[in-house]
Amino acid sequence: MALIYVVEDDASIRGELLQVLERNGYETRWCERFDTVVDEVLAASPDLVLLDLTLPGTDGQFICRELRAVSSVPIMVLTSRVTEIDEVMSMNMGADDFVPKPYSARVLVARIEALLRRVAGSSETQLLRHNGVEIDPARSLAYANGRQVELTKNEMRILTLLVSKAGTIVSREALMRDLWDSDAFVDDNTLTVNINRLRGTLEKIGVKGYLTTHRGRGYSV
Repeated sequence: MALIYVVEDDASIRGELLQVLERNGYETRWCERFDTVVDEVLAASPDLVLLDLTLPGTDGQFICRELRAVSSVPIMVLTSRVTEIDEVMSMNMGADDFVPKPYSARVLVARIEALLRRVAGSSETQLLRHNGVEIDPARSLAYANGRQVELTKNEMRILTLLVSKAGTIVSREALMRDLWDSDAFVDDNTLTVNINRLRGTLEKIGVKGYLTTHRGRGYSV
């Protein structure tokens, strides 16, 4: 069941929107204050964000830009501000779709489904999430604690392999085969160096102790 996070200040519109989403099988979350939206979205880790533009004390386009800087979650703008400038600016800020109010519930659900299919259908843009860390393979980025860091090719391959097998121990041999297509002619210390570099990179976004070493066996997350 996909989780959709709703950022809408009008309680009646928000209530109707939540009913439409829940009737169509979506799990929902929402906020009632708008100065901590980005942090709340990151904590909820939704599959899609529905974002109004006209919000008290802030602007949806600002939130869109700030959220896009730290996450690749799909963002659908749902607003009564329907000028061409608003649409262009929203897309430039990182929105994935723009739906004007008033909206047809059927059309809205269809566009949500289409956006979720588009994201899920692209292996390059599919995000991986585990224990507060979000990985974007397409851009070679990792996100946590409202921050992002760029990963090297080897760091990305190690992290995605470990996360894809979360809860199990991945042997050093398996990691070396994945990194270098062989475990026969690679100095064993080279993998250790790459693991330590990955640990240091993750610490830049406040993630410590994420990789566990199992002596003589391998690594896990």
